[in-house]
Amino acid sequence: MKGILTLGQFIIEKQSDFPYAKGELSRLLRDIGIAAKIVNREVNKAGLMDILGDVGTINIQGESQKKLDVFANEQFIAALKSGGECCIVASEENDEFVYIDGEVSKNAKYIVAMDPLDGSSNIDVNVAVGTIFSIYRRVSTDGKATLEDVLQKGTEQVAAGYIIYGSSTMLVYTTGKGVNGFTLDPSIGEFCLSHPKMKVPDDGVIYSINEGNYVHFPEGVKKYLKYCQVEDEQTSRPYTSRYIGSMVADVHRNMIKGGIFIYPTTSGAPNGKLRLVYECNPMAFIIEQAGGRATDGFNRILDKDVTSLHQRSAIFIGSKNMVLKIEELMQTYSSKTPDEKAEATMEKFGIVGGVD
Repeated sequence: MKGILTLGQFIIEKQSDFPYAKGELSRLLRDIGIAAKIVNREVNKAGLMDILGDVGTINIQGESQKKLDVFANEQFIAALKSGGECCIVASEENDEFVYIDGEVSKNAKYIVAMDPLDGSSNIDVNVAVGTIFSIYRRVSTDGKATLEDVLQKGTEQVAAGYIIYGSSTMLVYTTGKGVNGFTLDPSIGEFCLSHPKMKVPDDGVIYSINEGNYVHFPEGVKKYLKYCQVEDEQTSRPYTSRYIGSMVADVHRNMIKGGIFIYPTTSGAPNGKLRLVYECNPMAFIIEQAGGRATDGFNRILDKDVTSLHQRSAIFIGSKNMVLKIEELMQTYSSKTPDEKAEATMEKFGIVGGVD
């Protein structure tokens, strides 16, 4: 065991980073790590049990819930309830947030938002899936915690992380002081520090997007995809297209190798599709802490106002220079609304009065 640093040991060592937290945040992160081990066990033996496939219910997002989705949701909520360190759990799988009304929990200082099983469409075909979590300090001071405690900007996160259940299982998290990755050693049942001080390369050669929706993409995204496909030795183009369909898996690969994950608005999803609270904000926090960049094409993800529990957003996330390039193209080709374009045209031809 010499030289091995477990997740629990690492959290205890870093507890001094949070002078206002008397161990609660550390215990909360350990609770999440325990639930991740349970979910990992079920993911790995899913093909041996009647746990694959649909439950037959639809979640708030309008998506068919998979059995493992429901199992993961239940396990994380149960772990957080028993730990007593958070008063609200907001999950992508639940219509409303779950208020934890235990004797200890009702006065807890933390809020947890999570996507218990990201990429669940991959469950039945044995492709990597993951869990995304985000932690906030409660802002209300009297009585029960409220929706206001959940609807905080991404800049207010005190911790965020993801677990990827793949060829190995990894837990990657940040508390605002860099990013560290832990790989589960099944022989001892512990997450062990394997990727200290993770950094996203400033440049990459991988782009991740569902190109099947090309016709529905904003013009700036179309221009970027064409840019990626042009042959140019100086910039190592054409880039490589890699799309798994699980945000955790795609972003994790790009974190290690460099690259960009793109989930833009489309004509059918004008506000974007991914959830700001459960997916975009936590992943943006992690990537920024690793030296990358995350925007919706025009605005930093972490600065976006959060107005509803299941709010959606576009996201461009990954290597800094790749994200800057697509932002440049978005702002050149996609930034103006139809009314703004009409006003610009009228101004060009000297027509006064603007657009009603």
